[in-house]
Amino acid sequence: MNRLLTVAGALAGAAGVALSAAAAHAGGGNLATAATMLLAHAPVLVAVGLAGSGRAMHWAALLLFAGALLFAGDLLARHWLGGRLFPFAAPLGGIAMIAGWLAIALAALISRRAAGR
Repeated sequence: MNRLLTVAGALAGAAGVALSAAAAHAGGGNLATAATMLLAHAPVLVAVGLAGSGRAMHWAALLLFAGALLFAGDLLARHWLGGRLFPFAAPLGGIAMIAGWLAIALAALISRRAAGR
């Protein structure tokens, strides 16, 4: 699981940089927002992949990654395909990202509590 999260974070970072370059030439908009979301979440995925332990932390990071993909994917579909992935895809992705961050916090508290016993 650690290797998968590290690869996912690295790919999200690479996609974020590529989308940032595309946004600079295409006037920003949805491309810039998608790039920002991927770049903001890539480091945490790499960090959890490299140093994170525990099932709860891994699932939390996967939830964060799924949310970022869904959110960015919907924005990219709007830009390049002229339509959404499906209704409420971006808000669902945003909710998943928020839930992922909260789950990472909870997983950190759980692992601290278990280590302190």
